[in-house]
Order: sequence, then C-alpha cells, then structure tokens
Amino acid sequence: MAQSLHLSQKMALSQVLAPQLQQSLALLQAPTLELKALVEQELQQNPVLEEVLTGEMEQEEKASRDGEPGPELVDPAEPPADITFDPATEKNSNDPVDDFQAEFERLTQLDQEWRDHFSQTNVPIRQSQEEEERRQYMFDSLVAGTSLQENMLEQVRLSELNGDQRQVAEMIIGNVDDYGYLQAGVDELAFSTNIPADKILEVLKVIQTFHPPGVGARDLRECLLLQLERADQKNTLEYRIVDKYMAALGKRRLPEIARGLGISVDEAQDAVKRIGNLEPRPGRDFFPDNQQYILPEIFVQKVGDEFVVTNNNEQIPHLRISNTYKDLMSQVGSSSEVREYIRDKIRAGKFLIKSLHQRQQTILNIAKEIVKRQREFMEHGVSHLKPLTMVQVAEVVGVHETTVSRAVSGKYMQTPQGIFEMKYFFTSGIKTASGVGMSNTSVKDIISEMIGGEDPTKPLSDEEIVKLLAQKGIVIARRTVAKYRSELNILPSHLRKVY
Repeated sequence: MAQSLHLSQKMALSQVLAPQLQQSLALLQAPTLELKALVEQELQQNPVLEEVLTGEMEQEEKASRDGEPGPELVDPAEPPADITFDPATEKNSNDPVDDFQAEFERLTQLDQEWRDHFSQTNVPIRQSQEEEERRQYMFDSLVAGTSLQENMLEQVRLSELNGDQRQVAEMIIGNVDDYGYLQAGVDELAFSTNIPADKILEVLKVIQTFHPPGVGARDLRECLLLQLERADQKNTLEYRIVDKYMAALGKRRLPEIARGLGISVDEAQDAVKRIGNLEPRPGRDFFPDNQQYILPEIFVQKVGDEFVVTNNNEQIPHLRISNTYKDLMSQVGSSSEVREYIRDKIRAGKFLIKSLHQRQQTILNIAKEIVKRQREFMEHGVSHLKPLTMVQVAEVVGVHETTVSRAVSGKYMQTPQGIFEMKYFFTSGIKTASGVGMSNTSVKDIISEMIGGEDPTKPLSDEEIVKLLAQKGIVIARRTVAKYRSELNILPSHLRKVY
C-alpha cells in the first residue's frame, strides 16, 4: 500500500492555562529576588506601569492630609475587589470619546484606592532614590566568585611551563571536577590526545603543586598524601598510615593499623585524628553554591505572648498606572489603535498589581497557619516540630495543596529559632505511645543528641537507640533508626568506636 500525507480535522477538549494565570503562578512561585527581577522586566515591557518611591508616596500622603478631597477609602484588611476590567463590560474602541473619559475617571478612582490601600496597611514601600542607589551600589560591588578551574588556569599563566606544556595543563584542568579530582587517568588522556603519557604525567606533577593543596589528585589517598607532603610531613606517622593502610583507615580498623606499624592503638587513634583535619575535597572553597544569598520572605517575631507574622515587602516594587497614559487615552485626538493599545497595557498592569497583592496575601496566610500549628517549635526549637502536611494548611487557607507547594517553594521564614525554608515545616511523623504526633525531624534531632552524648569507646548500636527511644514513648523499628542515622550522615556504631 502506498504511503501518503493528508490533513484531517477533529474536535477535542483540553485544559489550557490562560497567559494571565500562568503569570500569576510564576509570581507566586518566584522567591523574592527572582520576583523583583520579574517585576522590573514587566516595568520595562509595559510603558503604562511606573514604580512609586517612598518620597513620592510621602508627598501624596501629605497632600491628602492637607485637606484635599480624595476618593472613599477601602477597608485596609480587604483590597479593592474591582481591580481588573471585565471583558464583558469593555467598550468598543469606536465608541464616543465621552465613554472612554467616563471609563478612565473610574480607572483613576480605582488607582487612587489602591494607593490608599497600601498606605493604610503599613506595608513597607521602597526606599528613597538615594537609598535605592546605595543598595544597588552595594550589590554591584559584590565580587563574582572564581571557579576552581579559573583559579588553576591563572596559576598556569604564572608558572614556568612552556607553550606546549601549558596546552597540556589546560587539557588536564579541563578534566578536573569541582571537588579538585582528576577524573581521567594519565593513560586515558594519552590515548585520547596522542600526547605521550610521560609528558602528561610531568605536567600533572606541576599542577599538583598548585593551590589548594591536594588539587589534581586521582583519588583520596593521593589527595591526602599531597597535602601531607605540602606540609612537610612526609616522614610522619600520618603519612605512613595514608600510604600503606588507606583501606583500613577508611574502615577505622585501628588495631590492624597499630599491629602493622608496630605502634599502640592510642598512637594510631591520635594519628587518625590529625589525618581527619586534612581536606578530602580541595575544591570545596570554590563551590558555586557556597555563595547563596537568602532573603527571608516571612518574618516571625514574638510580641508579648503572641507571634506576629509579617511579609517582607521591602524588595517588591510598589506599582501604579501612569497618569500620562490615562490622559492620553482620554484625549479627543487619540486614534482607536492608540486607545486599544493603551487599554490592553493598562489591563495587563492592573492584573499584575492584583497578582502581586494576591501573592503576598497567600504566602502570609500560609505562614500564619504554619506558625499557628508549629507554635511549640517557635518556642522551644526543632525537638518540638510537629507533623504537618500541605493538605492540612490548604484546607484552612482555602487553596489547593499545589498552590501551597508553589507558595512555599524556595521561600524562607525568619523565626526566633533561626531562618528556615518554609518547606522545612512540612514533615511526616509518627505517633508516640501517648498518641501525640511527632515529626520525623524531631526524632532525628533526638537520635543526633543521643549519639552526640554517647561514650566513644562504647557507641550506641541501632538496637540500643530503639530501646532508648521506646523509653521516651517513641516506638520505631531498628531499620527506621538506621535510615534516619544514614540521613544524618552518622556512621554505624562499629565505625564510630574509639579504641
């Protein structure tokens, strides 16, 4: 049968997110600094939007206090409901100009109500122009971090390697990972580049003298030996242990090391402690994720016997619709195309303002419910963290659980116990013997405290931890203890034992 192409039509139902809804979800999910960038991008794309600085807001408030009549104020706890145009009530662009003028008089009143709403709710507005410039200068002055590879290439330029050797050095550095280890063997590099292995090894030896000590090593053993050589400790007990007994060192077989070297177990233990001060990941200081700037989305402060929850609105621009475009819209000489263009931009601007307010209010409502349910955590710390699910919060706030997930994603809360990611407060849990729920995070904290206070010569086994937890009314299986211990990066008892 011959193959051919043809067109056909069919009808089907499918769910499609409207562009405005997609924008609202993006604003809700974005952390504060990312939200600021999104709003500034919208300011550049939408000419009818303008940002209100503190000085301008104070002038408007002063004019209002001087007795100039203004529109009826709205309830500060409830924002103006009519914030966007209803498409069903939109006028046609060919209607008389008077209709547009009446429409924009209504728009002006709504805009003034929003300004009054923000001033009445005591929301911190953006700083003055001078303060904003000072803040921006501070951020612009932050020096971008240098990667490990860039640092090593700079040392190559300062070294005495010749032109051919520098090319080999750049090839080797290209195969060094972020931890500082060479991921390809010398023979492998020689096979793939047709460069003699002895030349590659010669350049590698030079690279291994670079900073940080241990960089360019091919495994952990070589990394530790390089650091000891750099510290002029080649004839020490530590060097002999790493060189000859690396496998036993990894399993903390101190008696085996002591017998092999003809020393006491105490001497071996002291040497192992000094080896533990070496850096197993030379490139750690150059990790890009070491430079993270966290801006809390929510502040929780204790005032009297209550916890007060507030938004961090300092970094969010305060927007309004420019009067210039509203005046242009109402002019008799404006063409229908101009009026339609401005109408669309104003509609988009109003929706953005509403979405920003809804975002802040949704996050604040979720945070208040978290604080309400985790009051004991706010008072006493991690050991009193209670099990909490997003479904429980969503039911109280009146949103879907996926909305809660988006709202807390990447957001941080500053509490009396420190700064925590909002997702931290959502944990599964277990029931104690008394029937009270306890989060698995609290159980991990208890296990960590038990192991931290154990006798190093007789470390607690998982079974012993199970019995101690049972005495506190926490009944869990031994495999669960092993799982929590693994998540805490705590070694098994036989590897924690000090001889």
